[in-house]
Amino acid sequence: MKKAFLCLFFFGAAGIAVFAQPMGGPKEPLTALRDPDTSPSKGKDYSGAGNFAGGVDKSKVMDLFQDQQFDEALSYLSPVLQADSDNVPVLNYAGYAYYMNDNETGARACYERMLAIDGNSVTALHYLVLLNETPDPGTAREYAQRLIELQPHKAAWWRITGELWGRAQRQDSALFYLDKAYALAPADVKTVVALGNLLCDGKAYGRADSITDLALERDSMNLSLLKLRIRSGYAQKDYATVLAPGERLLKLNEPSVNSLEWLALSYYNLKQYPDCIRVCEGMLDMGLELEAVYYYEARAEAKLKNYDSSNILLHKALAKAKSATMEWYYDGLGDNFESLRDYQKAVAHYDTAYYLFKDPLTLYTCGRIAETELHSPALARRYYRRYLAVAKPESEAEKRAYRYVRQKWGR
Repeated sequence: MKKAFLCLFFFGAAGIAVFAQPMGGPKEPLTALRDPDTSPSKGKDYSGAGNFAGGVDKSKVMDLFQDQQFDEALSYLSPVLQADSDNVPVLNYAGYAYYMNDNETGARACYERMLAIDGNSVTALHYLVLLNETPDPGTAREYAQRLIELQPHKAAWWRITGELWGRAQRQDSALFYLDKAYALAPADVKTVVALGNLLCDGKAYGRADSITDLALERDSMNLSLLKLRIRSGYAQKDYATVLAPGERLLKLNEPSVNSLEWLALSYYNLKQYPDCIRVCEGMLDMGLELEAVYYYEARAEAKLKNYDSSNILLHKALAKAKSATMEWYYDGLGDNFESLRDYQKAVAHYDTAYYLFKDPLTLYTCGRIAETELHSPALARRYYRRYLAVAKPESEAEKRAYRYVRQKWGR
């Protein structure tokens, strides 16, 4: 049971995503490497001639951006850009609109043109980092390095470059750049989180905790810092240190699956079973109705000898676990045990597969093994008759099997 408990946890925890990207539709205003903001929407000084830079009304463009009307903005900008493809202000607006509208081809064309006109354009370089971070991380790093050369005292560029090296699994290079970013801006939360996670990856928990605790003294309810502190404490099996940041996360009603699972498991490992149950219930109240959450709560209820409650929760966990792929696992186990000539276990796993997924051929397989390998006519008859009651043969092989069973065992 303990092995199953740990396996289920680690299976769930494997879903940690450090650098998630939005899927479909307009992009959110911030992405993993977006800070600092170099977008044209930064600032709203529309006074004087600057409002009509590039021959367009900046206030109108900004209003369209504010309302997320990027298609309308592009319709307004396109005629000006067609007339003058070297119009840098309009290239900037159009690139941003394309980027926010998830048209990476259009955005890349605008920013590459901007960079060809002005090789020191920070905005163009920054957005080209963003546009290349997934399809071409090597090119993204080159653009990020140029940002460092242009603005060597800007911590964000060092952090972004470090994160890109981290994604390439180049921990030493990532650490070099993130250390520099932290030296330049030790109070920057994004830098602390990036460096802290990298240190945790390298099991340098002491330093990770040190910089995280300093940052938490300044902002005790910051979600990213709390998650980092929970991660480090749980990885070290220092379960007591998980509780305070975990409870803050729970109080903030933050649906962070991994962090809250670590909180529940910390209480469980500390034998504080009522608190484990409370955390699981809190997760369920947030809508995190996950197989693992029901299972952890069930185990805690069992420790308190609340077996009826535990059984109810276990059935809920089992219901969540049902999926098309689970049938493959049970069938695979059955196949393996049959190959090992452990026919009792083979039948047991095939039987479980039928219980969960009701495939009639599984009953036929159980009957076949009972008949030909276990030499148990009574057991074979029981499975074959159940098979005949539910069989729906379609292929020629299935029809032949059905005829055989009906002729020999259908009486």
